[in-house]
Amino acid sequence: MGGRRMKHDPKALVEEFLRVIMIPDPDTARTFMAPDARIVFTGGRPMADIRDCSAFNASRYRWVKKRFERTDVVAGASDEEAVVYNCGTLYGEWPDGTPFAGNRYVDRYVLRHGKILEMAVWNDSAERMLLNAGLCAPWPMPE
Repeated sequence: MGGRRMKHDPKALVEEFLRVIMIPDPDTARTFMAPDARIVFTGGRPMADIRDCSAFNASRYRWVKKRFERTDVVAGASDEEAVVYNCGTLYGEWPDGTPFAGNRYVDRYVLRHGKILEMAVWNDSAERMLLNAGLCAPWPMPE
């Protein structure tokens, strides 16, 4: 992080938070969050509490996990703030039991004083749902 030393390791904090939330264990996950944390899920859905994220995932997937490909940490607005991007793919089962894998995601976190202040989640699930419902055609792969 450009020579700055933080009291908390932002990468380790986010990866442990994600491990806990994927159990799912929203009560433990809440301990990683600042009291006034702002959560925005896929589709721009604001969430009032981390439990809402688990409930949303339960409505969309039979089960889902994240395969981390990279976690990048960027300096924040102060010495005690960092922005963390965790990217990878989702895998799991749709509600009907059909397995899926390779579903891209990007999560963005703003950490301050070792707590998650902002959490934003994007993924390709809606695209895959449209395709599975026959509402769009597969995009041709480049040769």
